[in-house]
Amino acid sequence: MTTYAALLRGINVGGGKKVPMADLRALLTGLGHTGVRTYLQSGQAVFTTARGDEEALAAELGRAVEERFGFPVDVLVRDHAYLKAVAENCPFPAAELAARQLHVTYYSAPVTPDRFAHIDQAALLPEEFRLGDRCLYLYAPDGLGRSKLAELLGRRPAKGLIATSRNWNTVLKLVELTAPQA
Repeated sequence: MTTYAALLRGINVGGGKKVPMADLRALLTGLGHTGVRTYLQSGQAVFTTARGDEEALAAELGRAVEERFGFPVDVLVRDHAYLKAVAENCPFPAAELAARQLHVTYYSAPVTPDRFAHIDQAALLPEEFRLGDRCLYLYAPDGLGRSKLAELLGRRPAKGLIATSRNWNTVLKLVELTAPQA
């Protein structure tokens, strides 16, 4: 049995795509998963299953959400080892930064630097980004809401990719929630 985090993109923000967390928990339980928990209202769920294909689990949950709520939702599913590696490999001094200054965008597949070649990073300092394993780390010292770099990063849709961002507190919480139980 493995514990996974499901990251649902764009639910419960801006008044659209409402998915009550109790309904999401019931949906995951109905799909045969155990230990189902949700975190916050913005699209994080944790569950345990013997099925180990992240892409298949994400597709299954995406279909179930669309059937139940009537709208499509992009879903990523990641296991504890991956989430822990993302946190441990942060290229920024996370322990020294406020959580609102650091974000991770998770991608459904690897992204390469050429995807972001149009961005003049030097012109946007002190904001910075770095690529990781199917993720992008964003340092935005004034927060995401004021970040010019975040705006530029989000302008070009990731064709064929699912991308969803989380702040550093959520990144760490998902590591904690998916950790093997002693």
